[in-house]
Parts: sequence; structure tokens; C-alpha cells
Amino acid sequence: MILESLGGVPAFLIYFVVASSLIVAYLFVYTWMTAHNEFELIRKNVPGAAVSLGLSVLGFALPVTSAIGHSASVLDCTLWGVIALIVQIIVYYLVRLTVPQLSQRIEQGELAPAIWLGLMSVTAGLVSAASMAT
Repeated sequence: MILESLGGVPAFLIYFVVASSLIVAYLFVYTWMTAHNEFELIRKNVPGAAVSLGLSVLGFALPVTSAIGHSASVLDCTLWGVIALIVQIIVYYLVRLTVPQLSQRIEQGELAPAIWLGLMSVTAGLVSAASMAT
């Protein structure tokens, strides 16, 4: 019985590594695309940077988890992960249109723009995840 339960471990490990790799890639691309340095701001104890980046990662992880559950293969899951990444980058640029000087305001420690960006990222992630389930 235990051996049967452990039969799924290889698939778990593969998808876990793929999802973790996608998240690392997302962090690299997202922080490269934004006009502010999130990790430097987090090191300087700017809460808005942590809020916006953390919620953005959550917004990305939601469709990745959906892709794991609904994909036909690891390659399919990876492709949907890349699509989710693109959606999140688009959300960042759309939010920049609605909030003048978004990055500068996050750098200055303003929370409202950071929360707005983060919640829009989560919203897009939820919609992306639901869209992948069809």
C-alpha cells in the first residue's frame, strides 16, 4: 500500500522542479522588466516592494498550479507557465498606465500603488488559472 502511494513521487518531483524553475524564471524576468529593483527595495525594508512582488508571484503561481493539474505533459505545463508569465508582464504595464510613476511611488514607500499592482496580478492569475481549466 505504501509503495503504491509512493508511485507518484517521480511525477511530483518532476512537476515540483518544473514549477520551481518557472517561478525562478518568472522572478528573473519580472524584476528585469519592472522599472524598479524589487530585491534592493526589499533589502532596504520598503514594504510596498515586498507586497507587490509577493502578490505578483502568487498571481503567477496560481496559473502554474492550474497548468500542473490540467496539462497533458510537462512540456504543456511549461508552455502554459510561459503564457502565464506573459500575462503577468502585460498586467504590470497595464497597471503602470493607471498609476502615474508606479515604480517611483513604490520606491518611495507608497503602499497603495504596490497593493493595487499586487492585487491586479493576483486577479490576472486567477483568471488565467480558470481559463486553463477549460
